[in-house]
Amino acid sequence: MKLQVNGSFSSWIKGLSGVPQGSVLGPLLFLIYVHDLPDWVRNSIVIFVDDTKIWTKIQTLDDKEALQQDLDRLVEWFKRWLQEFNPEKCKVMHVGHDIPTSYSMTDKGKVIQLDNTQLEKDLGIWVTNDLKPNKQCIQSTRKAQSVLGMIKRHFKVIDKEDFSAIYKTYVRLHLEYCVQAWSPHLKKDIACLEAVQRQATKMVQGMKKLSYECRLKQLHIHSLEQRRIRGHLTETFKKNTKGQRTNQC
Repeated sequence: MKLQVNGSFSSWIKGLSGVPQGSVLGPLLFLIYVHDLPDWVRNSIVIFVDDTKIWTKIQTLDDKEALQQDLDRLVEWFKRWLQEFNPEKCKVMHVGHDIPTSYSMTDKGKVIQLDNTQLEKDLGIWVTNDLKPNKQCIQSTRKAQSVLGMIKRHFKVIDKEDFSAIYKTYVRLHLEYCVQAWSPHLKKDIACLEAVQRQATKMVQGMKKLSYECRLKQLHIHSLEQRRIRGHLTETFKKNTKGQRTNQC
């Protein structure tokens, strides 16, 4: 294979593995390539593209050793299939236990201790070791408020129809991204998110002096808290329906 940059080509080199980046078959071939990875570990594992996580319940030091063995097996898998990984990007998060543990991975013959983390961004969601959604609420609010600021600068007057299209398309999605996974339960977090919608509804012409409840009614939208509750019920219904279909089969 060779590379092309601005009409200039590199010399030919022999590629032992990999597929062209951006190719149509690339994602499918990659999934086939890593399909056997879960068979190499004993504990729970989840894979999303090239992002892999393993976890287990740590009650004794034997559980810790079992998890370390899984990490060693992953290293062996990488070696066998000519893959490279960066141990410095691998992190350990302890959730709900205080048993002293440490984990390591071997890279090019060097043992590297994995760093512990209390806060990590996972697929766009901030996860903390206490599993509280405060950080996610703050970040979602900041993104939504940033978009609101841009809307204020570009629209001098917003009517009901414009608001419905703009708010639902560009603002609310930041407040509800994967919200079923981190839905807030503390009043301060709930108020933090709701404050953005309160502020947004005041931008509609002639509604600034109305109460929040009246603005919601006239704009034909629900509070974010009500939408989350409905979302929980919808997800529960889907899971129950799926379970019933599985039993019937």
